[in-house]
Amino acid sequence: MPHLKQASTEVGEPIPCNVPHAISVTLPTWAANVGYEEGADWVVSKMQCGYPRFFIGKNIQRLAERCVQRFGVVGESGMLFPTARCADQCRQFIISKTDAARKPPRIVEVRDISASVVDDVGALLCVVLFDKSLAGIAKQFWQHTGEGISSRLADYFLRISDHSPSTASPDPGSDSHVEFTKKNQNHNRHYSRKPSVEKVYQTNRPTPAAGDAETLNRDQLIYLEERYGRNLELKHVKQAKVALKRRIAGSLALDADIEEALRASQNGSKVATEHERVHEDDVYLYPCGMNAIFHAHQLAMSCMENGTARRSACFGFPYTDTLKILEKWGPGAVFYGRGDDHDLKELENLLASGEKLLALFCECPSNPLLRTPPLKRLRQLADQYGFLLIIDETIGNFINIRICQYADIIVSSLTKVFSGDSNVMGGGFILNPKAPFYSVLKSALEATYEDNLWTEDAITLERNSRDYVSRIARINQNAEAVCDLLVDNKLIKALYYPKYGETKHNYEAIRAENGGYGGLFSVVFEDTKEAAVFFDALNTAKGPSLGTNFTLASPYTVLAHFTELPWAAEFGVSDALVRVSVGLEDEPQLLAIFNAALDALADYKK
Repeated sequence: MPHLKQASTEVGEPIPCNVPHAISVTLPTWAANVGYEEGADWVVSKMQCGYPRFFIGKNIQRLAERCVQRFGVVGESGMLFPTARCADQCRQFIISKTDAARKPPRIVEVRDISASVVDDVGALLCVVLFDKSLAGIAKQFWQHTGEGISSRLADYFLRISDHSPSTASPDPGSDSHVEFTKKNQNHNRHYSRKPSVEKVYQTNRPTPAAGDAETLNRDQLIYLEERYGRNLELKHVKQAKVALKRRIAGSLALDADIEEALRASQNGSKVATEHERVHEDDVYLYPCGMNAIFHAHQLAMSCMENGTARRSACFGFPYTDTLKILEKWGPGAVFYGRGDDHDLKELENLLASGEKLLALFCECPSNPLLRTPPLKRLRQLADQYGFLLIIDETIGNFINIRICQYADIIVSSLTKVFSGDSNVMGGGFILNPKAPFYSVLKSALEATYEDNLWTEDAITLERNSRDYVSRIARINQNAEAVCDLLVDNKLIKALYYPKYGETKHNYEAIRAENGGYGGLFSVVFEDTKEAAVFFDALNTAKGPSLGTNFTLASPYTVLAHFTELPWAAEFGVSDALVRVSVGLEDEPQLLAIFNAALDALADYKK
């Protein structure tokens, strides 16, 4: 089993250490987390990486700078997206938040078809160029929607830009289309859309020059992924995506290479998950979990409004960007932040008064309070009043809970325990074929869906997820042992975990026959000073994210709600909260680590 120390104690180091495309970053003390939120130089200047929707990776920043230098004008910044549709959504979002007299953002498309990623697939990069003063607004779009490019796609285009002299350049200051061309190249439908502006330059790509520092560094990183069992053979990308869909749908054998696993699934071998009645064609892949949520909301607005704008509802305290999506796109949201019996009654009263909702979003369980909503009753209300029920099962996960019968749409962050390795982003989106609006939703998706999960990310995610069932079982066991240690300890003010608390009966109603309680829990202390003592003494990796194969802790409320702490407290989310995602370590080792942190707190309180 992995050793508990998966991260450096140095501020800003990647988690895990020395792993390409790490998605977490070391913030080892309470003070470092506060410093990060305050923008303190002693923290921010040391950040080598961060969670990708909040911290735009340095290779992405470098690529954006090159694009601005090549296509922009003085005073502009750029943000990068994988398709024209994503880029245009960003442009429209910026326009909606700015003065109409200001020059609108513009888009440059860069298409590589000179050396295809796979036999029939090129790569597309769309650059949104805007005045530097609007960078904060553009960053909001990047964070909330998850539409931005991945770090692996950035590396791909950096390799091209290193060695691709152009014979022509687009006119600066206007929308443009740029191509890397190759004769007799066939393209799939996704990459064959006609350019909006016919401005093309051609390039040949020579072999990288020996001694190129950036190229050698990227080659080394690719070697590390291959060396440690992460198969990056790009020819397998189509198979990898089929494998991911089947794995999510519950029909794919695990712990096997792609070809063997797919053959086994065709012959009837399957994993016993709740999605056994879901066909792989009802599973859709996205670049990250929040992107799946964003598109679930977009789909709901396109299918359910029928000419009348409807608000959505958010039941229970959610991950921060879920609520931001509901509030910033469309007519807004009704927020039931506690998700308790009182909120349920308020929801029932609202519906009885005649308001027609678009959709109700909830997490199962919620983050960070691990509360489980009353799904049976919410389904009854959805059927009675004609709205969608959209459930995020990231925390509960595919193996532990059975929610398909209640949901119209299930969303999940595949970045988390499904992957486990903390080195790739991904999102899943499942349509329930037995839900009342299935045909309408399916038809709309068939017309609008874009597969923007980048080739190398899909392959990495498939490889990481082959053993996710056995990993979840181990994580369940470890987390329950740690929580049993903590639950009655007088040093702790509150423990949030699905096994305990006032919504335990809701969780038990949906728990799978052999399912556990998941790997996430939160502990609350009397004040932030006590929380800081416990957190600083906890000898685990410390940084954002969850669902990792190693134990990972963070002062969640400080990181997620630093600018709105009083508001979060209104819904029971204390600033003295420490969230812990339990990993695969040996149980005795974990218990010793938590006992040591409790001892440090006891000494402090003497």
